[in-house]
Amino acid sequence: MESRSSGSPLPFFDRDHVELRARVRAWVDAHLVKSVAVEADVEKSACALVKQLGAAGFLRYAAAKQYGGAQGAVEARDLSILREELARGSALADTMFALQALGSYPITLAGSDEQKQRYLPKVVSGEAIAAFAITEPEAGSDAAALSTTAVLDGERYRLNGTKRFISNAGIADHYVVFASTAPEQRAKGVSAFIVDATAPGLLLKEKTAILSPHPIGIIVFENCQVAKDALLGIEGEGLSLALRALDTLRISVAAAAVGLAQRALDEAVSYARERRQFGQAIGNFQGIQFKLADMATELEAARLLVYQAAWANDVGAGDFKQKSSMAKLYATEAAQRIIDQALQIHGGVGLVSGHIMERLYRDIRALRIYEGTSEIQKIVIARQLLKATGNRQ
Repeated sequence: MESRSSGSPLPFFDRDHVELRARVRAWVDAHLVKSVAVEADVEKSACALVKQLGAAGFLRYAAAKQYGGAQGAVEARDLSILREELARGSALADTMFALQALGSYPITLAGSDEQKQRYLPKVVSGEAIAAFAITEPEAGSDAAALSTTAVLDGERYRLNGTKRFISNAGIADHYVVFASTAPEQRAKGVSAFIVDATAPGLLLKEKTAILSPHPIGIIVFENCQVAKDALLGIEGEGLSLALRALDTLRISVAAAAVGLAQRALDEAVSYARERRQFGQAIGNFQGIQFKLADMATELEAARLLVYQAAWANDVGAGDFKQKSSMAKLYATEAAQRIIDQALQIHGGVGLVSGHIMERLYRDIRALRIYEGTSEIQKIVIARQLLKATGNRQ
C-alpha cells in the first residue's frame, strides 16, 4: 500500500496490495466521489452497489480462489484496503462490501466444499447478497445470551427466535444464523446455520430506519425448517466461528473509519483554502491550521494501527486480537473527532441535509458500536495485558 504523501510502499504491504489500492482508489474516484446521483430508495441503491462491486472484481477478495476469489485465502489487509477506499467514497458502498464479506466468511472458515461451491461464487460475483444474523433483542455484546433455538427433528432443524439489527434484512439471499442447539450450555451450545431467504418460516418483521441509512431490520424464525446439511461445521462451535469471523472483519471496521476520516480531512482542507472570511482564506488562520494539524496526525496514527493489525492477522501473530481491538477502538474514536472538527471548519453549511459533512457525521457514529463497542474493545485490550507473562513479542 502506498502512503498518500510519498507513494512508497509501507512495511506491512507488498506489491499486490499497492496495486489493489491503486485500482480501488481510481474506481472510487470515478464512481463514488465524483458521482452526484443519490438514489432515494436505499435498498435499490444497496443492491445496485453489490452488483457494481462484483463487476469491478472487488468482491473476489471476500473468498478463496477456488470459489471465485482473488487469492488463496481471505486477507485482512485486502479487506482493509478495500474498506478504507470505499468508505472514502460512500458509506453505503463500504457497508455492502463489508456485509458480503461478513456474511460469507463463516462459510469460508467452516463450510463444506458443497456449501462453499453453492454460496461463495454467487457472493463474489454480486449475484447473491449475504447477511450475518447473530444480534437479538437481549443478546448484543453478550452474544452467548442469544435465545434463538435450533432443534433437530429427523433430517431437519426447526429454528425459532428473533434477530434484531440485521443488516441486509429483507434483501439478502442467505443468512448465516447463530442459534442454540443446547441452551443449557450457553456459549458452548451455539451453532451456525446457512438459511436461505426463501426458507419457510423465515419472516421479515421490520425494516429499521437508522441514522446512516442502509438496509437493516428484524427477522423472525417461526418453526423455520432447514435441512440438516445447513449446519456450518459442527454443533456447539457456532460462537467460536462467529468470533473468528468478527476478529478478522473488526480490523476492516477500523479501516472504514480511516476512510471516512480521510474524506472529512480532504473536504476540510479544500474548504479552508476556498472559504474566505475577514478578507482572506480561513486556512490562513492559526486556529484552523491547528485543527487540521491535529486531524491529520490522529488520522495517520489510526491508519498505522489498522495496517499493523491487518498484517498481524494475516501472518498469525500471537497478539493480533489485541492489535485488532486497539485499531478498532482508536480509529473509530479518532474518526469521530476528526469528522466533528471538519464539520466545525465548514460551519453552518456542514449542517445542511445532504451535504457531505452532514452525511459523514451520521455515517461515522455506528462504527463505534457495531462489531464490538469501544467499551468492549477496552475490556479485550485490558484482559490481554493482564494475561501477559511479561515477555514482549
